[in-house]
Amino acid sequence: MDVFVVHKLVAEAIGTFVLVLFGTGTAVLGGGVEGIGTLGIAMAFGLSIVAMAYCIGTISGCHVNPAVSIAMFVNKRITATELVYYVVGQLIGGILGSLILFTFLKMSDLPTINMGQNSFGDLGAGGALLAEFILTFVFVLVIIVVTGRNGNANLAGLVIGFTLVLIHLLGIPLTGTSVNPARSLGPAIFVGGEALAQIWVFIIAPIAGGVVAALLGKMLFHSEHGHESLTNKDID
Repeated sequence: MDVFVVHKLVAEAIGTFVLVLFGTGTAVLGGGVEGIGTLGIAMAFGLSIVAMAYCIGTISGCHVNPAVSIAMFVNKRITATELVYYVVGQLIGGILGSLILFTFLKMSDLPTINMGQNSFGDLGAGGALLAEFILTFVFVLVIIVVTGRNGNANLAGLVIGFTLVLIHLLGIPLTGTSVNPARSLGPAIFVGGEALAQIWVFIIAPIAGGVVAALLGKMLFHSEHGHESLTNKDID
């Protein structure tokens, strides 16, 4: 077993743990949109990414999201073996983050029916699927381009973090914003019921959005090394 791949698994678990605990924890313990507000929740998710990007970024790249890892695999930035380790680490981290939040709520004698889970809201399955696809597409496209051959690695953490803030500003009123299967699975497991029944949308839509973003980033924005842009001479 490659020790460096294991390090990436652990790093991704830590990063996803922080994202889920601090993001959903702020949404739940901060009083939701009626308390800390949509901007406050969005900032909690975004700042979690910024903090982790400059913490675990040099180890794993700070994907903390299966949709991002799959996009990186599509563009051949990670291997199939690495992809498995990344996703396993992310799922473990997301579940642990929700477990700690669940524990805090229990110890405080607070209800556990709200764990920051995602839902269809008023959109229905089709609307939620479309919303999550678009939100994830934008988020992953920014990641692919800013971390690509023409991107700025020094600013990538800030750009990605604030893009996640932007995504949440629109997504919170719609679905609660997933764009991340690991972020959605943790809360759904502890809440059960409708949250688990609807989880398929928050798995399928982010992955689909991420894959399309990866392909477009490569073809249109030339994000990958060795990918040459077409010239008039090539076309002629």
